[in-house]
Amino acid sequence: MAEATAHAHHGPSPQEQAENIKFGVWLYLASEVIIFSVFITIYAMFRAQNPDTVFHVREELGIALVSFNTFLLLTSSWAMVMGLRAIQAGKQRALMAWIGLTALLGTAFVGLQYVEYTELAHAGVAINNTNASVFAGFGMRFYTPTAFHGAHVIIGVIWALWVVWRAWKGRYSTENYVGVETFGLYWHFVDVVWILLFTLIYLV
Repeated sequence: MAEATAHAHHGPSPQEQAENIKFGVWLYLASEVIIFSVFITIYAMFRAQNPDTVFHVREELGIALVSFNTFLLLTSSWAMVMGLRAIQAGKQRALMAWIGLTALLGTAFVGLQYVEYTELAHAGVAINNTNASVFAGFGMRFYTPTAFHGAHVIIGVIWALWVVWRAWKGRYSTENYVGVETFGLYWHFVDVVWILLFTLIYLV
């Protein structure tokens, strides 16, 4: 009885708080999975019904550029893992360096995505192509999921910079690194979603 009273007085333990935070992030990511699943399903249905339109667009998509961009994003995920390992070993500066690299690669991804959008716009792939266009209907199905993903990358870059700032302030340690873990969950989610989009839109 006394033990239960003491626990209630002091509140959740640091371990319990960390688990609650991670559970909250998982719930958020689950809601994002639903949204992306809708976008992916809509694109897949459009592609099945309009194979000729997709064929014409495929000729305009810069597969080499997007493949390199995908490599950058996957590398950023590796850098994030190295950052988590660094703080688990008590290496604050290494954490800052690795997560800083994650932010840099994420920024490069967004920049190259802008380059891709610019090239597609010049080729005539717009979000509101008319029915007379060979790209009719494709733009909205393409830009919506990829731009929504790009917004998630931008949020991730800001989050990464916040992690770096907190590391600079000494907020993480070998016992307290849940902030790095939750960022890692988010960043891995962003990577997995992009792999699905890249495969469906550019490869299959």
